[in-house]
Formats: sequence, structure tokens, C-alpha cells
Amino acid sequence: MIRLGDIYALAGVMFAGFALLSARDRSNPKRWGNGGFWALLAVSFLFGSDIGSIANGVLVVALALLGGSGAMGRSTRERSSPEERITRAGRRGNALFVPALLIPVIAVAGTFTLGRIEFAGRPLADPHEVTLIALALGIVVALITALWQSKAPLHAALDEGRRLADMMGWALILPQLLAALGAVFALAGVGAAVGHLATAWLPLGRPFAVVLVYCVGMALFTTVMGNAFAAFPVMTAAVGVPLIVQRFGGDPAVMGAVGMLSGFCGTLVTPMAANFNIVPAVLLELPDRNAVIKVQIPTAIVLLACNVALMYLLVFRF
Repeated sequence: MIRLGDIYALAGVMFAGFALLSARDRSNPKRWGNGGFWALLAVSFLFGSDIGSIANGVLVVALALLGGSGAMGRSTRERSSPEERITRAGRRGNALFVPALLIPVIAVAGTFTLGRIEFAGRPLADPHEVTLIALALGIVVALITALWQSKAPLHAALDEGRRLADMMGWALILPQLLAALGAVFALAGVGAAVGHLATAWLPLGRPFAVVLVYCVGMALFTTVMGNAFAAFPVMTAAVGVPLIVQRFGGDPAVMGAVGMLSGFCGTLVTPMAANFNIVPAVLLELPDRNAVIKVQIPTAIVLLACNVALMYLLVFRF
């Protein structure tokens, strides 16, 4: 049976490869910082379940120190010229998109089928983790397809993956860290504290007011925390469950779905969501690092207003 631990192990091996290649890249003046960062991340994925909470905490602090102290840099070695890349892309045409499209197709198909496939009387994949396993399977299939298309060796994929990871740096793991932060906030009772303040100071006696506070709060907390997954447990514990669901009888599925969409409106306007808003500007070498955010602000405002209306119209109708 394929379990989630097997997927973590696969990711750990990948990060270990990144660490080795980064440490050997003499064109990067900070190669040891990069190598150490990816090595620590590899240890987390490979042995995180076995080394205990204290060791994991030390590991996270070490990752933060490496990422926040400027110890990581980029390689200056060019593997090909822009003209060569344009020529190769033109030769393959739209077939370049096939590997990228395979990932969501296989992830969706695997979510509905992997848990039902049996091998030697046992499910092929853990029925409780089929979505993540299917996603990993899609990535592996996409990688094999890309290698077949390009006729490149396997180590080329690892080297290019490492190059992209070094360009993104610490921001690559920001979603994982922020999602964990949301869980920490929930365990610390931040949701209950926010709920107490909201009910004490805001007029929440009407359903629309509750919906408005929940959706806008999701967007604002996401703006501060950089990730809707981190904001969700806080706002849901503070307003969503006690007021929308329990007091006014709202549908929790609708509340959760539209609430997350409201949170994503905050993602569009915050530099804290560096992997979405800052990294693309860096990769595209835009002179203004906030250019992506500035373009997305009007869209975020319109979408948030639509989500408030959608939530109010649907959450109390089922």
C-alpha cells in the first residue's frame, strides 16, 4: 500500500539531491547555505516522524535562521542562452504544456479511483490520503513525460529543479510554514479570543453582518499571515462555527468553501504570500517587486464583494 509517508520520503530524496547539487555549485557564492537549507528540509521529510518534536523544532529554527540571515544565494552559471530556450520551445510548441496538464488530470482521476484499486487484497493507496498520493503520482508521470519529450537524462530534471528551488529560496516552503502557523494559532486559542472580541465589539445580530465579518476577516487574516490555510482555523473557530453554523444554522460546507475563496482574495494583495506575489516578480526580473500585487488589487476587491454576496445567498439556503 502506498502511504503518505512514502510521498514524504520521495520529497525528502529530492531535497537531499538539491542539497548535494547546491553544495557542489561553485558558481554560487553562498552554496553552503543553500546546501544546508535543503539538507535540513530533506531531514524533515525523511525522518521528521522519528526524531521527535524538540528535534523538529530545532530544525525549523535552523531553517528560519538560514533563510532569514541572507545565507542563501543563487547560481550565476547559465546552462543555455535565451535564444536557445526560445528555439527549443518553438520546436515543441504546445506539447510543452502536456506535462503540466497531466498533474491536475491525474490528481483528480486518482482521487476518485486509487482508493478502490486493490492489490493482493489490499488497497493500492491509503484511502484516507488518496488526493495527495494521486497528486504525487501525477508529478511523477509528468516528470517521466517531460524527460521523454526532451530526451534529457534524469539528473537534468534534478539539476533544473534545484536551480528553480535556489531561485525561489526560502519562499518555497512558506505555504507549509504558514499553514502550520494556522494550526498553532488554533491550538493556542487565538480563534476563541478573536471570536470574543468580535461578539463584544461588532453588531453581529444579523446573518449578513456575520457573513460580512467572516469573509472580510478571512481576507484580512490571510493578508497578515500570507496564507488562507493559516487564516481558516482562526476565523472559522472565531466566527464561522459559533455564529454562521450554530447560531444561524448555516451550511458548513458552503461556509468553508466560500470562506476559503474570501481568504484567497487576501492572498492576492499581500507580500507575505511571497511564493505567489514576490517570487514571480523575481523570476520575471520585474523592476517593481510589488508589480504583481498592484495589478491584482482591483480583482481582489471585486472578488471579495462577490464572495460576501455568494455566501449570504447560499449558506443559509441549504
